[in-house]
Amino acid sequence: MNSLLSVLAGVALLVPATAPPQLHLVASANAPQFASPRSVAGIDAVVRDQMRHRAIPGMQVAVIRSGQIVYNKAFGIADLETQTPVTPRTAFTLNSATKSFTGVAVLQLVQDGKLSLADPIGRYLPDLPPTWMRITVAQLLAHLSGLPDVLIQPKGQGTGSLVGNGDEASAWAAVQKMPFQSPTGTQFSYNQTNYVLLGKLIDRVSGVPFQRFIEERQFAPAGMRVAAFGDGRDLMPGRARTYRYRGGAVQGQTRPVEHAWDEFSPFMRTAGGLNASASDVANWLIALGDDTLLTPASRRTLWSPGRFNNGRAGPWAMGWPVSDHGGHQVAAGIGGRRSAFFVYPHDDLAVVVLTNLAGANPEEFIDEIAGQFLPDLLTANGGGLPLPVKRLRAALIADGFADPKRTYDRLRRAPGFMVSEDDLNSWGGMLLDAGEARQAVAVFGLAVALHPDSANALDSLAMGYEAANDRPRAIANYQASLRHDPGNDHAMGRLAVLKEQAQ
Repeated sequence: MNSLLSVLAGVALLVPATAPPQLHLVASANAPQFASPRSVAGIDAVVRDQMRHRAIPGMQVAVIRSGQIVYNKAFGIADLETQTPVTPRTAFTLNSATKSFTGVAVLQLVQDGKLSLADPIGRYLPDLPPTWMRITVAQLLAHLSGLPDVLIQPKGQGTGSLVGNGDEASAWAAVQKMPFQSPTGTQFSYNQTNYVLLGKLIDRVSGVPFQRFIEERQFAPAGMRVAAFGDGRDLMPGRARTYRYRGGAVQGQTRPVEHAWDEFSPFMRTAGGLNASASDVANWLIALGDDTLLTPASRRTLWSPGRFNNGRAGPWAMGWPVSDHGGHQVAAGIGGRRSAFFVYPHDDLAVVVLTNLAGANPEEFIDEIAGQFLPDLLTANGGGLPLPVKRLRAALIADGFADPKRTYDRLRRAPGFMVSEDDLNSWGGMLLDAGEARQAVAVFGLAVALHPDSANALDSLAMGYEAANDRPRAIANYQASLRHDPGNDHAMGRLAVLKEQAQ
């Protein structure tokens, strides 16, 4: 799939030109009302595989189907120093997924008749620079304002720093003197200034601080029991510590782990200051879908993409990035490369994944979890893999890579399912690049089982064994490759190296 994280880097996602996502979770006539044992086992397998592959210390996963939480589990460690386990009540930082809650807060004020999304913000915040006054509320929510960013985006890991001298007053004074990034309504630009303004707007229109407004109008009615605003400086009992790997993602490599420090100035907490458990977020999504928080009409607006001046749809709705995943529309909350939730409005499904690893990027694998209920999601195009390979990958994960040939034979019964030798070779190479030697050996082994006379398949399997430090099998497969293709220079070269190493 096209990762929703690309939105946060300012890259527009594919937004369908057809009707926006429906206004609420729509129950399909044949939608299961529960998670079957097979679905639970499939989710468990995806979670185990991703935690291992991404070296995620702790995680919570919740799935909502037909207005009920049908899967809710905690995994791993919340605090590596004390070895405190993650429990269902552990709170995780949501980072920028907070913006989805801010979007709901604004729509609640619209629903109350206190403002309109088309209103210029100067109507409510009269002390802004003249060039800011005509920007609309909707343009702030959808990141179409063109405003300068109050936050200096980090070059590497971290949450960035405020412009000016680093404090709220100087940052706010400095950003109002900075030039626009683009004319309002002409370009998408992910921007924290938009949500600082929305916080000020909620304060002014509601008559109470935005934190209190969200607590009273969302936390309480949704039954969110551990949710709270705060950052790394604030004491919060039961909150998971957040980590990162020095130098970035692990992907099979050993790297030092260190604390990831989150700092959200109080006026920025509409943009990234919320902490909650997966149970909290799941209950909030249920309340969002059953008219507790918003009316159907307001939900339709919430998940409708913002519009550029020329009428083209933008990549964000009202606080939510929106995209199409193989025909399944998704409205999402994504934060800090560690927390994410997807709502599939047409499919009566939502998935929440919270982690304590900056760089876990759960938005990259939520579709695999949702695919246990919507199997065609596992064949949606994208991710660098052809459609049948993506389906095979999901099945192998669910089966624990125990017997790839048997898994393949089961899938092959479906009309039109076929995976070529080149497909398997390419996928195995991707696994090797990611440091996944065991899985690469399984994929290359499947290619050999299907194409036993292929010198290339045997050569690739030998490479997999070599990466897995299984020298005897690597040598045996390089030799087998040479029997089918005596001119295989790669196999001859690797055999010479391996034999020299053995001496």
